[in-house]
Amino acid sequence: MISKLELLQASVKNFTRYGSKRVTMDELSKTLGISKKTIYHHFQSKEELINASINHLIIHYKKNIDQVLSKNQDPIISIILLYKKGFEELRSLTPSFLYGLGKYYPEAKKIFDDFRRFFVDHLIHGLLEDAKSRNLIHKSVNINLFCDLYFRRIEDLSHTNDSLLLDYSNDELLKHMIIFNMKGILTETHLNSFNLSIDL
Repeated sequence: MISKLELLQASVKNFTRYGSKRVTMDELSKTLGISKKTIYHHFQSKEELINASINHLIIHYKKNIDQVLSKNQDPIISIILLYKKGFEELRSLTPSFLYGLGKYYPEAKKIFDDFRRFFVDHLIHGLLEDAKSRNLIHKSVNINLFCDLYFRRIEDLSHTNDSLLLDYSNDELLKHMIIFNMKGILTETHLNSFNLSIDL
């Protein structure tokens, strides 16, 4: 019998490729060559499977976060690399997957939105606070306002405007949505070292 983890991984692959609403339990069982009874042995409903799929994606991305933070001492570089990874992950999700969450699976959408808020309000905000305490960004920067103006809007744009992902490369998005804004708040000393060290 297929394990719960194997079923979850295969479900994530199908949901993110074809959409959370479009993939039915019948199609999933046919694609995986298992009975629906086997699926329901592990998950009581499609909604439960969708919720578990979102949590699985978040756990995967949190591992990427941990890797970035463990390898980088500079909080500014960490922010840039986190968004680089984020754009890569986002590109693997079809617009219909995210749309389907919002329309048909409110609990899964809440799990996803809670993670997005955690990412900006705690992780990115904390890295900016660290940068400020180390004189890497100007003391006059209002971090709450900066997050409101840039990072929260970036989150909204990147999750609602799929044409950005279709029309521009990850490098272009990273430069125009993250790097150029970050350079504007760096102290002169850190800006010089930043220009030398940035190699993404």
